[in-house]
Amino acid sequence: MTFKLTTFVVSTAIALGLSSAAMAQDFALRFQSSDPAGNPNFVLQSEWAASVENLTGGRVTIEMLPVNSIVQHTETQDAVAAGIIDGHITDTSYFSGKDAAFSLIANPVGAWSSPYEMLAFMRDGGGNELMENLVEPYGLHFIGATTPGLEAFVSNKPLNGVDDLKGLKMRAPEGLVQQVFAAAGAVPVNLPGSEVFTSLDKGVIDAADYTVFSTNQAQGLHDVARYPVYPGFHSMPLVEVSMNKDTWEKMPADIQAILELSVRDFANNMIAQLAAKDLKAVAEANANPDITVSNWSAAERNRFRTIATGQWASVASRSENAQKVYDTLTTYLRDQGMTSE
Repeated sequence: MTFKLTTFVVSTAIALGLSSAAMAQDFALRFQSSDPAGNPNFVLQSEWAASVENLTGGRVTIEMLPVNSIVQHTETQDAVAAGIIDGHITDTSYFSGKDAAFSLIANPVGAWSSPYEMLAFMRDGGGNELMENLVEPYGLHFIGATTPGLEAFVSNKPLNGVDDLKGLKMRAPEGLVQQVFAAAGAVPVNLPGSEVFTSLDKGVIDAADYTVFSTNQAQGLHDVARYPVYPGFHSMPLVEVSMNKDTWEKMPADIQAILELSVRDFANNMIAQLAAKDLKAVAEANANPDITVSNWSAAERNRFRTIATGQWASVASRSENAQKVYDTLTTYLRDQGMTSE
């Protein structure tokens, strides 16, 4: 699909009065994804790479590689810095071991009720600046953020708000997600994704933090957990598009502008396409009298978010950068009226 780009790029290129030598400069790049080939996310990432070539008139080409093609998904940051690959599109939380700040900005559990809330924070609330300051010391330049969207929630018991989480035995990954749900009164347990369906079916767990609604529906989870929550209220990963800092600085200003705007278009395209899949799946679920889809009120989402912020504080205490993320995020949410405090 062809990505739309504002006329700003064209006018910028003209205004810069680029020399023919600059216009002829080529950049052949390799980016590695944290998603496998064939995954809907990877398909959209490959379309973005093709759009960059079109938008730059062939001056920039990007070969999009699936997860673990050159290095492991947890190693791409170092590989980009070393020039082994030129860039990556990846979940920022994979680098939490280097700095707790990566964990908090990558997935502040409970913060967002839609992808557009996250993008607004990145654009207007200081998120982009935080990411730039986080990755540049590691030799990367942050181009922009996207996300596959808000993960849904599956449950075999009705869930209409925070009070219904109390005593709920649920699958959740270790770390911040478990901390937040435990603070809300749930009973998190460790289970691999491959065991979610069977565990729900056998009553080993009552609910699960798993993935987006359309994937849950396709895998039959709503057949055994008939009370999904949509839109979700808890988890949404930040997926960064970053590249080698030295290479970025060698690029003419017009190419830099094209890349930045192409990532903005890419983010909106990814959100829209994956949301469309979710809406189709939700319509199918709503047509099934055995499935009840719950949508939490803004007040209940704010209650959960307020519980989550207490757990964010524990992450914030682990590094100076994490504290900066915490302060910026909580100030933004408070100013936007997105907490119940």
